[in-house]
Amino acid sequence: MDGADIVTTTPAVLILLGPPGAGKGTQARMLEEKFGLVQLSTGDLLRAAVATGTDAGKAAKAVMEAGKLVSDEIVLAILKDRLAEDDTQKGVILDGFPRTTGQAESLDALLEETGQKINAAISLDVEDEAMVERVSGRYTCAKCGEGYHDSFKQPAVDGTCDKCGGTEFKRRADDNAETVRSRLEAYHAQTAPLIDYYDAKGVLQRVDAMGDIDAIAQGLGRIVEDASA
Repeated sequence: MDGADIVTTTPAVLILLGPPGAGKGTQARMLEEKFGLVQLSTGDLLRAAVATGTDAGKAAKAVMEAGKLVSDEIVLAILKDRLAEDDTQKGVILDGFPRTTGQAESLDALLEETGQKINAAISLDVEDEAMVERVSGRYTCAKCGEGYHDSFKQPAVDGTCDKCGGTEFKRRADDNAETVRSRLEAYHAQTAPLIDYYDAKGVLQRVDAMGDIDAIAQGLGRIVEDASA
């Protein structure tokens, strides 16, 4: 099925679950391009809401300027505003939210208000030690954000981004083995329980994320097609 052929009564809401380095960002971008879905990450949502000066954005700005963490209530208010925009009508991919079962319950309540629901929570299953290697070697195009890796995905032309032709690349300062292991421990302790939460609701889907990027994308594509049917 071609992405353009997907017709839904209400926009599909998909969640990508997985630890750092599982490929959530890369796969979300591929799903955007194929199906016309919109990737919504918490950080991008907050920055956009602050920039546009929405009520929720003003509240978020005040909290951030005070050096505090933005509350779940503010994040949900920003998400609600974003889901109401026209470009989300083919569906959205939530990346980075929810992170806890409490946030998941609040999200369910928000979606119920708008007649929506979680169509699928997709767990990208990985091996921890493999993630340490994967994350430690990754870098991105400074211009368009396309992801690359020292071992697994280098540009076709050395030093030139395949997607936009950019010649500057960057690495995250926290993409080192020690930090990655700490982030994996935090993920398992806090976020992994979401897998049980969505499994109990009958919407959990699992994808082996240790394989080829295109093979993972095909598996995700089938889930999206089923969820959006």
